[in-house]
Amino acid sequence: MTDERLTALDFFQDIISYHFRNVSLLDNALTHRSFVNENPTLAYKDNERLEFLGDAVLGLCISDILMKKFSDYTEGQLSKLRAFVVNEHSLADMARKLEIGNYMLLGRGEENSGGRAKNSILSNALEAVIAAIFLDSGFERAYDLIETVFEPSIEEGTRTEIYRDYKTALQEICWNRFKETPRYIQISEHGPDHDKIFEVSLSVADIISTTGKGKSKKEAEQRAADKALKELQKSKTGTESAGEPCR
Repeated sequence: MTDERLTALDFFQDIISYHFRNVSLLDNALTHRSFVNENPTLAYKDNERLEFLGDAVLGLCISDILMKKFSDYTEGQLSKLRAFVVNEHSLADMARKLEIGNYMLLGRGEENSGGRAKNSILSNALEAVIAAIFLDSGFERAYDLIETVFEPSIEEGTRTEIYRDYKTALQEICWNRFKETPRYIQISEHGPDHDKIFEVSLSVADIISTTGKGKSKKEAEQRAADKALKELQKSKTGTESAGEPCR
């Protein structure tokens, strides 16, 4: 490994706030097969085996993080959120934030075709880096890095409509926890026909009580359900132990 390559890898290690004991693992993680194919005399190995391992490590860590962070979520909700966090597009965006493309070893053909910006190459390289950290320092260190790096993506997943329909999510959680389902009542409807505002109340026995407004009854119900989900998340410890209402 050249001094120039070592210097480049040092910069990358600063970015991810992790410094390898065996830096050759990182070098391997950032080596695409196109580089290996075009440079057979250098005895390099591509990152595909590391990517295979990293995919498994990442999936396990994200699953455990979500299980701990969202104890009320159903299996279906957890699966949807995990899929949002670890899909190719999301991983590639994460790799771009970490500037992984700048440190990849690519063949000339792949370089000329824009390989440093391709989602598949970036997402695979990120998984390979995760595997390299796992092999270099073990599961706990890889877990810590994943928890830190992927926190924004997890938060985005909980907010996006791609992940959640608030009414359905609330109904599943309330039934699992309280054996009750939410009840929606329209409180008011005002404004001209082309610009009406609806307000609804939501209740689950004496456990949850929220309201929501929107330009349709459905939108108002979704906003009330969103508020209820947030209240449940904030007060889950108290409700699980004492069953106290959250307002």
